Amino acid sequence: MTTETQSETRVDIFIAHRPALIAYAVRLLGSRDAAEDIVQDAFVRFLPSSTRTVSKGQLLAYLYRTVRNLSLDVLRRRKVAAIGHQDDVPFWSVPADVPTPEQSTLLCDDVRRISQILSELPVEARVAVEMHRFGGYTLEEVASHLGISTASAHRYVTAAMMKIATALLVNAT
Repeated sequence: MTTETQSETRVDIFIAHRPALIAYAVRLLGSRDAAEDIVQDAFVRFLPSSTRTVSKGQLLAYLYRTVRNLSLDVLRRRKVAAIGHQDDVPFWSVPADVPTPEQSTLLCDDVRRISQILSELPVEARVAVEMHRFGGYTLEEVASHLGISTASAHRYVTAAMMKIATALLVNAT
């Protein structure tokens, strides 16, 4: 097979599989425009790549591998560019959002309502909620402290949270 014939075979393979190659690159990159660019770059590398005789299957595999590698290169470059664009401003230098007086009042009302609901709960249920939700204890630790099963601690916390959520939703409407 002459070099000219090999070149024609490569062009025929590329033309026949170009739509599939673009679809493959779109799945990797998420962009049709970028995928078309990658497939074109792959063709530029594919056409003069070797003068030795190989099967059409090997040529197609080489073409897909080239598209994949070029796509991964693009994804790496995007990731590096995204990291480079992150703001290096320390969190403490960014001003905090100040709530409006109305938001502050509503928050205070919600806190009062939650406090009232907690005070109405049985002691074990109140302690379970306070430990788990406010203290950061696990349900196993809450159960151990109260001398109850983990399932009971879970029931106490769930029932109390449902009661709180319901009361807050009723007040919101």
